[in-house]
Amino acid sequence: MGVTLEDNAGAVAAFPATSRFMSLKRNESGSELVEFALALSVVLACVFGIIDGSRAVFAEHYVVNAAREATRYAMVRGSSWNGTACTTPATFSCTATSAQVTSFVNSNIPPGIMSSKVGVVTTWPGTTSTGAACDTVNGTDSPTCVVSVQVTYAFAFSLPFLPQSAINFSSTSTSTIFQ
Repeated sequence: MGVTLEDNAGAVAAFPATSRFMSLKRNESGSELVEFALALSVVLACVFGIIDGSRAVFAEHYVVNAAREATRYAMVRGSSWNGTACTTPATFSCTATSAQVTSFVNSNIPPGIMSSKVGVVTTWPGTTSTGAACDTVNGTDSPTCVVSVQVTYAFAFSLPFLPQSAINFSSTSTSTIFQ
């Protein structure tokens, strides 16, 4: 069975196309499944993208908060500090050292943050908050001197369609030592 077409002059032309081909062309069964698969792919990509983006915001928030907390830890443990915690283990005792500040940050890492990618740099520049030289008779961690803590984290997205290179989050917090 062939298909016939009639032109304006009334001539009839026959084509070898079968009715089966024409019926397949009009058959739309299964199209909903294809549309659903495409829509689901887009929706899932968006959902997982939002989850990975939220992980990035969480990591950035952690870095900022860790720098603030580490600075506070160091500023209350200056050279004149004589708190009761001086009898506790060496990692959290008396005056703060760079290693102790790093240990403090590493002890407060939440789930989802890889400790191997966290970096901590603590400095006591020997100046006041105005930039003038401070009294360093008892060391650069004397009261009125400044302590600065920088925390970094190399974050990597886990989804293949997001950037694969690490995003480096960094936060520096500076405060005046008061004990």
